[in-house]
Amino acid sequence: MGLDDIRKRIAKAEAEAGRPAGSTTLIAVSKVQPLERVEAVLEAGHRVFGENRVQEAQGKWPAFRERFDGVELHLIGPLQTNKARVAFELFDAIHTLDRPKLATTLARLAQEMGRCPPLFIQVNTGEEPQKAGVLPAEADAFVAEARALDLPVQGLMCIPPVEEEPSLHFALLAKIAARNGLDGLSMGMSGDFERAIAQGATHVRVGSAIFGERDYG
Repeated sequence: MGLDDIRKRIAKAEAEAGRPAGSTTLIAVSKVQPLERVEAVLEAGHRVFGENRVQEAQGKWPAFRERFDGVELHLIGPLQTNKARVAFELFDAIHTLDRPKLATTLARLAQEMGRCPPLFIQVNTGEEPQKAGVLPAEADAFVAEARALDLPVQGLMCIPPVEEEPSLHFALLAKIAARNGLDGLSMGMSGDFERAIAQGATHVRVGSAIFGERDYG
């Protein structure tokens, strides 16, 4: 595996789906990866990374940003409202807007700071009780609510249930996005990103296939 392999597979999937080359952004998911592995991917020229936790990103990325220009950091894990201010300062995009309280907090910060990173609304396409995200039936109303708060909603994000065919969930997400006039689709991970690209993914989140298996030790 590795970065080059994933880039080639993305290019092939784009071509097979009849999509323009380079229309999918590869987010290298660097959570709990050793610093030297992340550094190797930076040295190889990759600049778009995803982190799950605000605190972990805080400890890792300021130093890398001093050494490498053009780093773009995406928050792809749940965001607690009390960490929202730090997330605003650290991340270039937030993929996990999933509840009204968080939307209100982000809107207040945006007013105060005069800017807001692009946002993706997380949709719980599998309606799994343990998973974050708005339910598909409530997604249109939540998009409208976020827009009424002047939040820069760029798209939608989902994490399909492990035991179900992901393409069905990707297609559902694409349908909700299309009817709300949203271009961004953050979907697809190491095991299914080609299928996500076939359904129109604009951002795929790939970790272990680039960096190797995580050691949660």
